[in-house]
Amino acid sequence: MKSDVKIGTCGFRTNKTEYAQLLSSVEVQQTFYQPPQIATLERWREAVPPEFEFTVKAWQLITHEAKSPTYKRLKKKLSETEREEAGRFQPTAIVKEAWETTLVCAKALRAKTILFQCPASFKPYQENISNLEQFFSGIERKEFNFVWEPRGDWDENIVKRICEEYNLWHVVDPFAAQTVTPEKCYYRLHGRGGWRYEYEADELEDLAALLPKNKLSYIFFNNIRMTEDAVKFQEMVKN
Repeated sequence: MKSDVKIGTCGFRTNKTEYAQLLSSVEVQQTFYQPPQIATLERWREAVPPEFEFTVKAWQLITHEAKSPTYKRLKKKLSETEREEAGRFQPTAIVKEAWETTLVCAKALRAKTILFQCPASFKPYQENISNLEQFFSGIERKEFNFVWEPRGDWDENIVKRICEEYNLWHVVDPFAAQTVTPEKCYYRLHGRGGWRYEYEADELEDLAALLPKNKLSYIFFNNIRMTEDAVKFQEMVKN
């Protein structure tokens, strides 16, 4: 398989060792809900081959407000002030702490890429854009790729300007939207019309045609047949 295409699923669906024998990458979900202990992440890293790649989903305290239903899986107890100051890339202590935790997790997994997934409620209001810009201009980047998934009603020109200015990859489901960074592809496939969807061979061929030549790309499936579809796609792009 081309080393510049990383294929996997959103989260492990099987034993990690078995998974790594099938696929080349995984998008870690636990770091979004409640980051595991660093020792746990180091064990994950040691359980897979050196060339296997983890991508890390940034902790929800950075992107999502405390009223998000995803906070039901948060084990960290937040004060009332922290609940008000969490999410939306706000310039607050709790967001800063969440970023530092995400960074440590990424380093433990030797990840190259960090995903910032925003909720649909994170709309392109000026305050939100300012917070986002301040966040990305101020955090430690090192050699990481930062990939951003805005959801909801965002103007393509605004997304493109932000991605160009802060060197972000624009994350989309390619069967639902077009990326504004076609040379930096990070695709998350949720199933056409819903999670209970299995991709056809011709759809996977269309997906392969979207990938830039000789550029690093990530493809993560998040549908009911995610592992099977990821393996099928990996077989397709081997040659």
